[in-house]
Amino acid sequence: MKNLLLFCSLIVSALSLAQSTTTLKVSESEEYKDKKKSEDVIAIYTSDASETAIVRNSKKDFLFDMFDAKLNKTFSKVVESSKKETHVGDLFYDNQLKFFTVYAPKNDERVVYCHTLDLSAKSHKKTVIFETTVEKKQRLFGSRKNHNTSFALSPNGNYFAIATDNITKNKNAYTIRVFDAKTEALLYKTTYQEDEKRAFKHNDLYIDDSMNVFSLGKLYLNNHGKSNKKLNGDAAYEFVLNKVSKDKNTELIIDLEDEHIQSLSFSKTNDVLHLRGFYSELNVDRIKGGCDFVINTNTMSVVTKKAQALPKQVYSDLYGYRTADRKNKKKKELRNFDIDYVLTDDQGGTYLIAEEFYITQNYVQNGTMGGYWQTVFHYDDILILKFSPNGDLEWGRSVFKRANVPSYNAFLKNDQLHIILNSGKNLTEKSDGRTKVSKGWFESSSLYDFEYSVNGEVSYNKIQDNSGNEFYLPFYGTYNNDKFIMMSSGRRKKTFMILE
Repeated sequence: MKNLLLFCSLIVSALSLAQSTTTLKVSESEEYKDKKKSEDVIAIYTSDASETAIVRNSKKDFLFDMFDAKLNKTFSKVVESSKKETHVGDLFYDNQLKFFTVYAPKNDERVVYCHTLDLSAKSHKKTVIFETTVEKKQRLFGSRKNHNTSFALSPNGNYFAIATDNITKNKNAYTIRVFDAKTEALLYKTTYQEDEKRAFKHNDLYIDDSMNVFSLGKLYLNNHGKSNKKLNGDAAYEFVLNKVSKDKNTELIIDLEDEHIQSLSFSKTNDVLHLRGFYSELNVDRIKGGCDFVINTNTMSVVTKKAQALPKQVYSDLYGYRTADRKNKKKKELRNFDIDYVLTDDQGGTYLIAEEFYITQNYVQNGTMGGYWQTVFHYDDILILKFSPNGDLEWGRSVFKRANVPSYNAFLKNDQLHIILNSGKNLTEKSDGRTKVSKGWFESSSLYDFEYSVNGEVSYNKIQDNSGNEFYLPFYGTYNNDKFIMMSSGRRKKTFMILE
């Protein structure tokens, strides 16, 4: 038995991946203690002066905190909330965190609040942004998963826009409101995509310095947005770019002829507006490659459009070299990926980073008492595509990963892409060449930095072994001024880790 264990240990050691220590400087803050037990970080931002603003939730409260450049707490306030008040988005500008919530005092009434956490004044205030009515229990912000895309700040920081649903029983309609960023005064309100049959699902939002708002989303064809695809797998929607101003609305259909667009996001490169995302040849749930559209915002026309298949390296990272040739030859389509980050480097290159997300249900036996259905959330593989400034797909990589909670973060530092995540103590290389990111049942964990060069070469760098140290949550992190800051997982006692 001892010989067998020794043999297994040697095999694992042989498969251990060559790892190095992260090139980032690692430091930790002093520990502090919360008066209330906190749960998730809802919003976190760092200013140009390296001060940090954080909003977290407790059972019946929002916790607002500020920290100085050394991450010493300088301000704290507990604001009572209720189940009827929920977070719907946030913005950060002018040294202030704007934290938006919607309150539903009645089934048909909605009040949108703005909590302002001012880092300069060390203060918190709560104001009413607007009030409106909805039909029955209709949501004001359609998609809970993507509600942050309903808020946008102009590049000059003078205006912000909010996109909301205004759906009734007999009509679909959507509203854009534009506000003065300093006074929060409403500058104009416009209804768009008003139709009795066709439903619009908001995907991304952008506002320029002239108060023109660009709303990107899916316009469904006669099915009220209940399904993404028809019975044959074709898209049941068109991708539409709406240009909304105070006096005029303009609509532009975005298409790739025979291909289906899975998702798109705004990207600004050298003052040119791009729409970048994923497309499929099979159906709207899958991904064959990356696509890029250059938009003339004055004429509301597509200047160029490109669709390029996933590089072979994506398949090698996910399936191993044994099957990568076959997958690449057939251009095997991926599925269930949502865009999390759109990052632009100093040369104008753009990175799309997406995570595979899906939900399953398992039936759990409970002895003689029967059982129950358990919902399982899957946050699995990561897909990385890099586009050149002119929209060419330069390279693609992926991370073979398994997790049940949001588990990673991404940022660019000196034009190097960093993916920060937790995994098993020692990354191992499988016999087919893949590097699997996961933690075994009896295995301790470690915090890693996957560093990608401008050409897509990756190095696996360990930040720390978590055993005996604080466990940090990369997903709840913020990057600014060449520093990435993340919080530990304790419910009362907290520390920060700084990577720079």
